[in-house]
Amino acid sequence: MSEKEIILIGPIGAGKSTIAELLSKRLNLPHCPMDEYRWEYYDEIGYDHLFVKELKKKEGINGVCRYWKKFEIHAVERLLSEHRNSIIDFGAGHSVYENKGYLERAKQALKPFKNVILLLPSPNKEYSMKVLKDRNNFDSEDTYNLNKHFIEHLSNYELAKHVIYTDGVKPENSVIEILKRISHKSITL
Repeated sequence: MSEKEIILIGPIGAGKSTIAELLSKRLNLPHCPMDEYRWEYYDEIGYDHLFVKELKKKEGINGVCRYWKKFEIHAVERLLSEHRNSIIDFGAGHSVYENKGYLERAKQALKPFKNVILLLPSPNKEYSMKVLKDRNNFDSEDTYNLNKHFIEHLSNYELAKHVIYTDGVKPENSVIEILKRISHKSITL
């Protein structure tokens, strides 16, 4: 069981990157954001950038997100295998899988990690969506609906080992809450 990593998952704008950076500084552990590594990992298995441009014109962000899934699960497996003793934050889609095979791969990749934290504004999904809409300037209705899907889909809840609610809480206080919740021998408050 791996205890030195903290992995943050959740929808767009939930605060994953902000809280990961604060945890990294507080615990003196490297911060490994998925967004920094994803394209390299996607390219390893044949990501087609030109195809995605055309796909976006034809099917919008939803079509692109469907195409991304096989690349996202590959990136999750690679990031988790390469970055130990780190604070890791996933991109929003990297923890949402409609395909049962991909979801099972995500569960297996995350199984050794005790500290998988789902960040949400509130236990109320509708209220969470309102908070995230207010917090973010979604560039389209499709992006709004995609984030709604990320909040409502069960895979985030199946993958998380802890849920932290952040609405009305300063990021520094969310860090304290995370550290209180996780059992970690090397982390002290």
